[in-house]
Amino acid sequence: MRIRHALVLPVLLLAAHAPAALADPTGLTPTSDPNWYKAAGADWSQATITEPDGTTLHADILRPKGDTSADKTPVILSIGPYFNHSGQTSAAGPVENTSYDPIGQAGVGPSDRFADFVVGSGLLQKGYSFVMVDLRGFGGSSGCLDWGGTGEQSDVVQAVHWAATQPWSTGKVGTYGKSYDAMTGLIANALHPDGLGAVVAQEPVYDDYRYLYGDGIRRENSAATPALYDAIAATPGPLADDPAYNTGGATTPDCLGQNFIDQAANDDHTTDFWTQRNLITKVKGSEVPLFITQGLTENNTAPDGTAQFLQAHAGYERAWMGPWEHVRGNETCASGDSSTGCTASNVGRLKEGRHGWFDEVMRFYGQFLKGETPAVQDPPIAVQTNDGKWRAEQSWPPADATGYTTTLNTGSYADQGQSSATGDTDSTTAPSGVWTISPVLDHEVHLAGSGTASIDVTTSAPRANLVVDVYDLDKNGTGPLVSRQGHLIYGTGEQKIPLELWSADWKFAPGHRIGVRVTDTNLDWWLLTVPTMQTVTVNSSTISLPFLTYQRNDTIEGDPGVQLASYLADTENADAAVGTSEDRSFNVPPPLAAPPAGAPGSPQAAQAVQNPNGTFTPATTSGSSTTSKAAAKRLVVQIARLGRALVATGRAPARSLVVVRLVRNGRVVATRRVRAGATGTYRVRFTGLRSGRYAFRVSGTSAGRAVGATSRSVRLR
Repeated sequence: MRIRHALVLPVLLLAAHAPAALADPTGLTPTSDPNWYKAAGADWSQATITEPDGTTLHADILRPKGDTSADKTPVILSIGPYFNHSGQTSAAGPVENTSYDPIGQAGVGPSDRFADFVVGSGLLQKGYSFVMVDLRGFGGSSGCLDWGGTGEQSDVVQAVHWAATQPWSTGKVGTYGKSYDAMTGLIANALHPDGLGAVVAQEPVYDDYRYLYGDGIRRENSAATPALYDAIAATPGPLADDPAYNTGGATTPDCLGQNFIDQAANDDHTTDFWTQRNLITKVKGSEVPLFITQGLTENNTAPDGTAQFLQAHAGYERAWMGPWEHVRGNETCASGDSSTGCTASNVGRLKEGRHGWFDEVMRFYGQFLKGETPAVQDPPIAVQTNDGKWRAEQSWPPADATGYTTTLNTGSYADQGQSSATGDTDSTTAPSGVWTISPVLDHEVHLAGSGTASIDVTTSAPRANLVVDVYDLDKNGTGPLVSRQGHLIYGTGEQKIPLELWSADWKFAPGHRIGVRVTDTNLDWWLLTVPTMQTVTVNSSTISLPFLTYQRNDTIEGDPGVQLASYLADTENADAAVGTSEDRSFNVPPPLAAPPAGAPGSPQAAQAVQNPNGTFTPATTSGSSTTSKAAAKRLVVQIARLGRALVATGRAPARSLVVVRLVRNGRVVATRRVRAGATGTYRVRFTGLRSGRYAFRVSGTSAGRAVGATSRSVRLR
């Protein structure tokens, strides 16, 4: 038996209640005009895509007005759950600030989800077609939704193949999306079907599991997200629509319940269900050009896995990154917009702060879907830091980011499930956790990338909660959150828990401190934390934070994002912990060095021309490219003194073998071999050293080429 979607009120109410659900509040005024596409200069038609398993996908096609099959265009394709003719997010539309018309009183037309892009970019006038495809189980498509699994992955591949083989298509396909339909863009990039030429993904999810859990610790999304998408899938099209639209979108009676159970009842990141949905591992080796945006202070699709995904992706990369929430590149504050940062004085301001989103995106598509030479040389990676300034990078994490490892303080915390990332110090029930705080910095340090931690704990009962928070504290111990990660401690006894921290790009100013807290949870994020009410002992543990080697003095166009001021004002007060938790051996990098010619941060690097294959041609020459993305992951080494010991820390291609030679007075006196970690960092310690002047020489292999580096020298007396 097959049924047409029927809304279930309790599920819908839960969906509407979810503040962090993946559904995309646009911040834009819904058009509610089913004929909006006509003003954009489009002819609308519909099509059905039949997959090998019998699933039928519904497609809405917008082509330049008057074009025939003889007028071939590249195709910009968006694939997702939000293209129902009745509205983007079901009856939750008013909550999500999206249009919703279950009747079709004004008529029936294609979804207005990306009306802003179609109109604002002028893509039809520029000779492109725009196609919206419903994922299985949504809108007019048959089948059962499966949250980025093998079924939806097949949908993506088949939709790209269909778009590339239409008689009116040039065979070149790009994807465009934000949030869920940005995630399907990453699926396309990972699977790289024939015809796919470019992917634009705003605020995506890199690993579906991480959107619901912090390695076991539950977000509200672990229940709210499957409920919300069940509600969206259960939403019929407008009553006035062609009956075939609703008939084609039928689903099986057990579909919605199974979707909920698969996600809400499975907190184990290592299961096959979640492994299938980890795009970080699937994208390895893909060379499809990619353009992402990522809010590094995101309140929805957090930067959890950003660095890892970009490091795994092998091809041309573009990005806008910085301190903003779940917003589009073109989104501005509107009158009455109550989202964070949109005060009355900010009306009209871009939420991300950088101008020209549509122009830059269309230059990207022009380059890879039409073979055009861009009229403007856009920066490969545009990054806004916490001071509100923008800079250009050739790659991210930057090639000169080096991990600095610090041993954390020991202690214990109560697993009561009451801690918050900020503002919890006045609560008598909120445990403060185990702090490790650096001395006051006498120079600026710049964190860029994803840190790692290894927390050695002892528990008496299973499923205790563990969170690591990193803060930018002023000299008294007050400041905002920079990065974090959570992990459920499944076993008992002594265990080492590995964590990959959220990606960040943050400047710590002179006079500030770096604070690290090990605690039970962050209730602003892992809202459904289940406490065990036991004491967790924190034994010898470490954290490695990636800091830049070179100064970044040049800036590019862009204003501070509108969320930045309120984010910086949301602080944690660790002043009571400063006196007892300050660690004089906190491993802080030396002052940022002036970059040599061609190094990251230098004018030559900032002005280098990026080629279509991801390589760079130096600005000072007109010859062939010299630096590929793989080669950019060269060896970097730093030297640090810890008493009579010397520590080599650095960056290398992920999991590569690094040979570290200790040089004393010009002669090699010791050699160690170490394998870089998954994030490309390594660390080696040498003890029992005599007086003399020392340096490190390191060597290894990157992209089949021998590479090496030498540290500065230090004197032991």
